Amino acid sequence: MASIKLVVGLGNPGAEHEDNRHNVGFWFVDRLRSELRAELRAERKFHGHSARVAQPGGELWLLKPSTYMNRSGLAVVALSLYYNILPSEILVVYDELDLPPGAGRLRQGGGAGGHNGVKDIIAHLSSSDFWRLRIGIGHPGDKNLVSDYVLHAPSKPDRESIDAALDRALEAFPFILKGDYAAAMLRLHTKPKAPAVEEVKRET
Repeated sequence: MASIKLVVGLGNPGAEHEDNRHNVGFWFVDRLRSELRAELRAERKFHGHSARVAQPGGELWLLKPSTYMNRSGLAVVALSLYYNILPSEILVVYDELDLPPGAGRLRQGGGAGGHNGVKDIIAHLSSSDFWRLRIGIGHPGDKNLVSDYVLHAPSKPDRESIDAALDRALEAFPFILKGDYAAAMLRLHTKPKAPAVEEVKRET
């Protein structure tokens, strides 16, 4: 299987959107950038902020589109065409309404699932063959509330659950990079066990 050469985090630009649920993809790329000690730079030709990271298996690119969510494909197709990166070598990280906060799922291909950013990427690449890392943010329970829901910050407990999922995703990333997707899925889907509570005996 092809290894990953481009990691795209989806979100909306601007300080007013930084803590929005819709920016989960940005949160992951920021963590990965820090882990890899990479520096994201604004690139007009790629319609976003990008970083190039040298890896044993070749170059890895990180990308945060500076377009709004529903035009994310513009940035993805610009960078992937410039560096001859195939759809199967792209990992797109984004928020998923249909998963509870704290859940993470990795898969290749499929539809957009109603996500406008993914829909635009499929349209620009003329392919749905890219990998997706979906981070659960939960659902407000009413489809009419979705637009407002994704553009606001999660509650403190939900944010903690989302952060835990992002931590697991970061741990799984070396396996994703090597193309060992089975091992990556195991890491991503396995929540850490709660620590055992030791019984303290007191002398009477």
